[in-house]
Amino acid sequence: MNRMIEWVNFLLLAFFSLCYGYQLIYLLVGMVKRKPKETKTIHMHRFAILIPARNEGAVIEGILSSIECQDYPSDLIDVYVIADNCTDDTGIRARERGAQVIVRNNCSQIGKGYALDYALKRIERKMGLEYYDAYMVFDADNVLDKGYVTAMNRTFCQGYNIITSYRNSKNYGENWITAGYSLWFMRESRFLNGARMKLNTSCAISGTGFLVASQIIREDGGWKYNLLTEDIEFTTDHIIRGDKIGYCQDAVLYDEQPSTFRDSWNQRLRWTKGFYQVFAHYGKGLVRGMVREHRFQCYDMLMVIAPATLITLASLIFNTSCVAAGMIAHSFSMVESALFGVGGCLFSIYFTLLFFGLCTLVSERKQIHCSKVRQVLYLLMFPVFIFTYIPMAVAALFQKVTWKNIPHSILCTPDQICGKE
Repeated sequence: MNRMIEWVNFLLLAFFSLCYGYQLIYLLVGMVKRKPKETKTIHMHRFAILIPARNEGAVIEGILSSIECQDYPSDLIDVYVIADNCTDDTGIRARERGAQVIVRNNCSQIGKGYALDYALKRIERKMGLEYYDAYMVFDADNVLDKGYVTAMNRTFCQGYNIITSYRNSKNYGENWITAGYSLWFMRESRFLNGARMKLNTSCAISGTGFLVASQIIREDGGWKYNLLTEDIEFTTDHIIRGDKIGYCQDAVLYDEQPSTFRDSWNQRLRWTKGFYQVFAHYGKGLVRGMVREHRFQCYDMLMVIAPATLITLASLIFNTSCVAAGMIAHSFSMVESALFGVGGCLFSIYFTLLFFGLCTLVSERKQIHCSKVRQVLYLLMFPVFIFTYIPMAVAALFQKVTWKNIPHSILCTPDQICGKE
């Protein structure tokens, strides 16, 4: 029995390593700094900025102010705030800052995807989708570096019709939860999307801060993605279709992260459930693209949406079951083997996550704006933050999950975040 426990743990670890070992190559590639590809011909494109907002009156002026401060011609940027089922003054504040406000009231179809599609249909009827060369999407709590649009336009000129950007945080140093989010998104930017861009494979959009060409919107018939993680659904569908998503490292936005565990739980439970939904709807297509067409980006995306936490959970369930069985059978050696399996699993995952977090902390230290002491403390808590996905993975399997509003309250500028004011 002890031998069997050892073999099962070995096979689970080997399977996990086989699935995700390629990301070590991403890490090495991401460590190498490379100047962005030079674009010989720069065309100043016309952009529409779409900002879905539900009761975001406390922060909407921040994103609008940062758009006003862009070093890109203002006559080539139109801003649309989608006041989606709002009961506060979001729309009023947005109009006062010069944004065009699209009011949407629909309590049966809730989510960013529905709001985006509603706005795109309005724009199509009013002036046609092709009036704009591309559409940028942001959350209402975001703020942008002044060179954001210029940087995205430069990458757009390289021929990418879908582009994601660098996601930083407003409140990295608030607590271990906000730091956990922040470190993860920085790792995603530098060591996932950044590495993918260098290796000429497809990147993935992540919630906010992305560009989609009007041609893509036209082909999709608007925004047809309405699962709980509409960003991952959009990415997965377009990767299956063979589209290559680009990444712009010089386009930096700042995002407010949930600071309470309750809000974090609600948000990440929705993400986890959404990943399951995307896997159920698009997993077959990814496998087909991977096996029949030998496309690496399909494999890469399959690993993004495949529930890695469930492999970890399987190890924990197996070993704890063996501990219980050993105690019932009064088999100390069996209990010892199973406990060693549990400890080994958690130990290896903790230090793997700590290593990735440390690499991100060191490489992105200029982008992290909090004290050194907090940086070290929150680094040690980073694996704990990721471990909290394990109970979420279980809950998402059985629980009905709906979209819940996450409150935002931090109104600031990029200079204030970086300590320049």
